[in-house]
Amino acid sequence: MEEKPITVSQLSMYIKQIFDAEEMLYNIKVLGEISGLSIVRGVAYFTLKDENATLSCVCFDTSNFLYSNGESVIVTGTPRYYVKGGKLNFNVVKIAKYGMGELYQKFLELKNKLGKKGYFDKGRKKILPSNIKRIGVVTSKEGAVIQDIINVGTRRNPFIDIVLYPVKVQGVNAENEIAKGISFFDNYNVDVIIVARGGGSLEDLQPFNTEIVADAVYNCQKFIVSAVGHETDFTICDFCSDLRAPTPSAGAELVFSNIKDYILNFKQCIAKLKQSIKGVYIDKQQNFIDVCKDFYKNYKNINIRYQNRFNNTLIKFMHAIKTFAEAKQHKFEMLSSMLKKLNPKEVLKLGYASVKKGNEKILSIKNIKPNDNLQLTFIDGEAIVEVLKIKGEKSGI
Repeated sequence: MEEKPITVSQLSMYIKQIFDAEEMLYNIKVLGEISGLSIVRGVAYFTLKDENATLSCVCFDTSNFLYSNGESVIVTGTPRYYVKGGKLNFNVVKIAKYGMGELYQKFLELKNKLGKKGYFDKGRKKILPSNIKRIGVVTSKEGAVIQDIINVGTRRNPFIDIVLYPVKVQGVNAENEIAKGISFFDNYNVDVIIVARGGGSLEDLQPFNTEIVADAVYNCQKFIVSAVGHETDFTICDFCSDLRAPTPSAGAELVFSNIKDYILNFKQCIAKLKQSIKGVYIDKQQNFIDVCKDFYKNYKNINIRYQNRFNNTLIKFMHAIKTFAEAKQHKFEMLSSMLKKLNPKEVLKLGYASVKKGNEKILSIKNIKPNDNLQLTFIDGEAIVEVLKIKGEKSGI
């Protein structure tokens, strides 16, 4: 006898009853990676997947849903079979990032280990150099971080060079690249090193919480500023560095001296030098007058046979005073000349000009090409010119 078929509705209801009746499936936790996330009318739809399988999920409460594709999460909920759509969904009632507790625990363990080894001791931290001419930056060549550092540095002091060592700041092998960048600048002609990246989660900042980066910072002989994350983010790199900056921009503010301070200090030095020389001259002049008066008082009582000796002595004394004054005047003129040469504007007065293309300083024809627009800064103004032709050797750098 032929078996009577059942309807789709009957089979679907039967499957639903099986899932509804299975208490072991209520409020279970499932680990996976979010994929295909979309939020429609306050409801989140996504797929939870691992290497071998996928699970359709729906979350009706998205008021605190701060997750994105690619994140590993643990979801709590119950699988539901929807008869009308013939589809199995996992109804999510709770979601949490996976590994946050584990990563934080590793962070604390490494911090405790390095603290005991003296990596964070204040006594070993170096002093920020006073005359910074070149700064090395270890960060990604993409994104806003390097641009922020360039903008702040150029605004505060355009005469300080910036050298970039591009690295990955998150993901596989990022910590090795960061450590190599620090080691590179330790043997390169820079005065200060800035290690920087923008804010992110604990997972994003993980490369800066590794022992290989901590070792590179600890063993570096150059002054290191750690400008990693936002103001509330703290990393192992921060604790090992000589100076921690709350943001990359703040790091640039700390190490780029303000050119206005140099100009003010220059003027103050000139004023002090003039005052010092004037004081010495007046003091010696008064001493000379006093000595002359004493000699004159005693001159009348000196026997005639000592008169010639007295005259010779007086002439030598006056010559010595004159020589001393001339030496001080010459030294003053030399110092004034040296200080004048240090003024960047004096170079422009000689007919030279500062050449820039956008925010880039142009030091060689290797950095320009025909049709480029260049900004020329003269002593009395600026001009925009177009490159028509380039003469000279343009071999590779």
